Amino acid sequence: MEFTKIIASSIATLDSNVYIGGGTDVTSILQSILDKAGNEKGIHLVMDGAALITGLDLNSNTTIECLSKDCGFFLKDGSDRSLIDLKERSYTERLTRNVTIIGGTYNHNNKGQQHHVPITDERYRFGIKGISDDMGASRLVVAFEFFGVEDLVIKDITIRNQRAWSMMCVNFKNVTMENIYIDLPNWMKSQNQDGLHFWGPGQFLTLRNIKGRSGDDFLALAPDEHDLVSSITDVLIDGVHLEYADQAIRMLSRAKGRLDRVIVRNVTGTYRSYGFFINPWFPGDGFGNYGHITIENVDLRPMDHVYPYRTATLFDIGGNFDCITFKNIHHQDASDDRPLFIFGLPFHRNDLNYSADFRPYIKNVVIDGLTIVQSKDDPKVNEYIQVYDRVENLFLKNVIVSSDKDAKKTESFIGFKAFKNCDRLGKIGNLVTHDIYMPNVNNLVTQPMLVEHKANT
Repeated sequence: MEFTKIIASSIATLDSNVYIGGGTDVTSILQSILDKAGNEKGIHLVMDGAALITGLDLNSNTTIECLSKDCGFFLKDGSDRSLIDLKERSYTERLTRNVTIIGGTYNHNNKGQQHHVPITDERYRFGIKGISDDMGASRLVVAFEFFGVEDLVIKDITIRNQRAWSMMCVNFKNVTMENIYIDLPNWMKSQNQDGLHFWGPGQFLTLRNIKGRSGDDFLALAPDEHDLVSSITDVLIDGVHLEYADQAIRMLSRAKGRLDRVIVRNVTGTYRSYGFFINPWFPGDGFGNYGHITIENVDLRPMDHVYPYRTATLFDIGGNFDCITFKNIHHQDASDDRPLFIFGLPFHRNDLNYSADFRPYIKNVVIDGLTIVQSKDDPKVNEYIQVYDRVENLFLKNVIVSSDKDAKKTESFIGFKAFKNCDRLGKIGNLVTHDIYMPNVNNLVTQPMLVEHKANT
């Protein structure tokens, strides 16, 4: 397909600034060029300066390239919409193909936008009516929106000062995002300033070198959060670098939708409340549907806890899981007494009662390579791993707990807990250990009778 290259300064006055805005609104001029892209021809818009806009809508076969970080777009005050959207949006069909965004800064100008706005067109409803339209007749103001897209490439961009989520990608296939910086100098407490958020159906998602800060989830894979049935599969996330993010990575399957074949690796930086929050979250729909999840090479340092509804932790795992694997996890410099792993709490609350035949299952948990380094001055947790419901098979391999010589001993490595208002403690069916070294921990488990079978290999 032939692409027509257009240099933006040849058709529009680029007198804005990607950091402070101002200048001439050139939305209509740029949109008229982008409208020429479609199934028969492509448009390659080259931004060689900064443009003040009220938002742009893209067709298939569109490329936007910014020549430097100081080139790009600033969203005009009161636009109350996304910087970039698709001309054709759909929860059910992928109507837009072959979109590429390269380089530059996209400033959502959060102080100049409303947090949410009324829905005037059903195409822009936030979620599915009657299922996930929690905001009713309103929708969040999100920086990038891609509903129904195939072959999407975004790389080398900065998303600055998102009002709500940085990006919402829904109903996608073949998506690659690389070298994305989420720059949030205007952080707003409890304002849904998520990073990259993905709803299904989705397949073949690759994220590489994503860094910065968010006001809530930095990355969220939530296949059926909006419709209870969609799945996301075949995901590679390689390189996540956090700057004081509230929460690092969320994986949310709430009902029939499946999250499967997911690899997350090389996660570093600082977080506040939850490193990995993986559970259904919403009571009443089921325990989700998690297939094979692998998390490896993690070195996240905790900061102050900001969400009082749940215990802060590095890994919060609850729901139905076939297998979740953790490899090469490093922990040190504890800011409080948070555990490292919580297994078996499926929702955002732990005060719910479940009948004997209504409970989640976690079939296989593999922890292969865990290093804990604590000084004598670190706050002490009673257990590093807390189990609230049954884990069928737990494999511990290559685990080291290294403490200062005069540090206070930790009571147990694994402890069993119960939901509030419930007497049922967590259990482990089979506990298999290999190469465990923790001289400063008194007990491997608090209550050995809650482990049905134990083996050392």
